[in-house]
Amino acid sequence: MIEDIPLSHILIVSTLIFFIGVYGFLTRKNMITMLISVELVLNAVNINFVAINRYLYPERLEGHFFALFVIGIAAAEAAVAIAIFINLYRNIRSIDVDEVTEMKY
Repeated sequence: MIEDIPLSHILIVSTLIFFIGVYGFLTRKNMITMLISVELVLNAVNINFVAINRYLYPERLEGHFFALFVIGIAAAEAAVAIAIFINLYRNIRSIDVDEVTEMKY
């Protein structure tokens, strides 16, 4: 199980996922791709919460509860973002970041 995997391996995977998400957010122009990148960052945080909780305090569940809280926040964030994307697409027929100037002011 998870006890057989060293904590450093889990943190390396989580760090890779985090930086892939940051890279995707900073380099992409499509808002949906940017949203997926933010979700990758949040999933990396969840992996850290669960792994560190499992190794430091295996009898307690605080890390799992924090991860569930982050999942709930991510779901709400995704719902609001998708609603904004749909509204932008209906108005200007594009969801590229460079073409969206309507919401700046």
